[in-house]
Order: sequence, then structure tokens, then C-alpha cells
Amino acid sequence: MTEHPSAPSWRWPGLALAGAVATLAVLAASHPLAVRAGLSALTLAILLGIALGNTVFPRMARRCGTGVDFARTRLLRVGIILYGVRITFQQIARVGVEGIVVDALVIACTFTLAVYIGRRWLGLDRETAMLIGAGSSICGAAAVVAAQPVVGGPAHKVSVAVATVVIFGTLGMFIYPLAYPHLHLSEAAFGLYAGSTIHEVAQVLVAARAVGDQAASTAVIAKMLRVMMLAPFLLILSRRMSGEDQAAGPRRLHVPWFAVLFIGVSGINSLHVLPPGVVAWLVQADTVLLATAMAALGLRTHAGAVRQAGARPIVLAGILWLFLMVGGYAINRVIVLLV
Repeated sequence: MTEHPSAPSWRWPGLALAGAVATLAVLAASHPLAVRAGLSALTLAILLGIALGNTVFPRMARRCGTGVDFARTRLLRVGIILYGVRITFQQIARVGVEGIVVDALVIACTFTLAVYIGRRWLGLDRETAMLIGAGSSICGAAAVVAAQPVVGGPAHKVSVAVATVVIFGTLGMFIYPLAYPHLHLSEAAFGLYAGSTIHEVAQVLVAARAVGDQAASTAVIAKMLRVMMLAPFLLILSRRMSGEDQAAGPRRLHVPWFAVLFIGVSGINSLHVLPPGVVAWLVQADTVLLATAMAALGLRTHAGAVRQAGARPIVLAGILWLFLMVGGYAINRVIVLLV
């Protein structure tokens, strides 16, 4: 994109602004109130970014816009690649074949439902339906921002999708433990159910810990396995998008290399060649990178554009949430019995 002649060509002011918002979000996420509410640094970063983006940022956009746009594109991809340090292939083995099958079915069914209902019933555009579907089916805000480079769409569509994750993931965080006595599941089975159907990692932890330690342990493994499926999901989605666009004429297949590198980083982490201290530092650095990208997305989101999206994205996200609770429960019961 060509810069306006009078716009600054350097990025530091915008990067510093997005980084400051991200740092504040990371610090706020460690507060007991945020922990109890299941509010992750990513969620807080985009909320703070939106608040600033609709108040003081428009007066700073001329000076900071270049760096903010760099953060929401380039830094985002680096953050997704580094997300692999949170996952090992050994976690897949621990959760078992049933966990892999359950997660794969939940992702496939939820995303397919999102695209079908979003476009056929609710008349949503392709980008919004797919972004909401990615956030609901895989790992919340992180999946939304990871899918955006493949799906496309402006910042406000990303923010709308993230907002649906916050709303329904938070509801699920409280409802799942209340439903546990009536589900006829063991702690481990409940952990698999929660990890395979709740949106965000933080929300999964809050819901599962309310039931017990075994539920929490299984839930985290199931959830991280679901996160690991983000990379193949993006590769398949990229191929599908390129195939749909062939109708408009020959087009080169866009391979999301950051997704391939994400798998590579996970593989390196699985070898346990990195000292635990280094892994912990990389996880923290990755949180800051992703929070910076989310803050930048928020800064570029205008309330008018979000309001213009209307109630239909919320309706779609609500339908997907109900499917995850009811349909996800059915998938868990059937697959565990079969496998």
C-alpha cells in the first residue's frame, strides 16, 4: 500500500503505542479479577485498543498509523509462529485417539455450520462468517487473527468476531461447571468436553478448574491439541479460498507459511531441546506480540463499523455456541464410546 506523501515512513511511534497498550493488557490479565473472569491478555488488548481507537487515536493516526498497521500484519504472523512453543506432539499422545477425533469433528462441524448458516440463513459476507467460525471452532481470538490473513476482511470484522468469542466464551465458562452434575461425565471426560468446545484457553481453564484438577489437566491438553489443529485448518482453508476464487480467473494458491512454521516450532518444542526457562520466556514474548497485534487491530476499529455489522454476527455466534454445547456433547459421548 502506498503511503500518503506527508505520512511518516517509520514505524516506531505506532509500534510503541500498540506495545504500550499490549503491556497494559498483559499486566491487567494477571490481576485476580481478570483471572476469575477468564479475560486473557488478547481480549483485554483489543478492548483497550478499541477504546483508544475511538477516542484519542484518530488524532495520532497520521504519525502512528504506519507502525500500527505493521503490528496488526507482520507482528501478528510472528506471534502465530511462536504460538507453537506452547504445544508439543507428546500432548497429542496423552489425550489419546478419541481426543484427536473429537477435536477434529468439532472443528469441522462448527466451521461448516458457521459458513452455511452465516451465508445462507443470515446473509452475512464470507469474511465475517468464516472469522466467527474460526474463533468458535478452534481457539477464540487467536484463531480469528490467524485466519484473517487467509480469509481477508478489514479490522472491524476481526473485532466483531473477537467480540462474539468474548461474549459466548464467557457465558460458557460459567454454564459448563453448573451443567457438570447433569452431564453424567467423569472428570476426565468433562475435561475433554470442555477443552473441545469452549472458545478460549483461559475460559477452558476457568471452567475445568471449577470441576477439579483432573478435569483441568485433561481440558488443557484437549484444548492445546485443538490449537495445534489451527495450522492444518489454515492450510485447508487457504486451498479452499483459492479454489473458490478460480471462478473469477486463474489465481495463485496462497500458502500461509506462518501456519507451516507454526507446526515447525511445535515440532522443535516437542524435542525438548530448549531449556524450560527459554520456553517460558518465549511464551511470554509471544503473548506480548499477539497482544500488540490485537491492540493494533483495536486501534484501527471504529465503533461505527462495528455497529453497522448489526445483530446477525451475534446471532451466528450464539447458534454456534449452542451447537458446541449440545452437538459437542453428543460428539464427545459417541466418539468416546466408539474409540
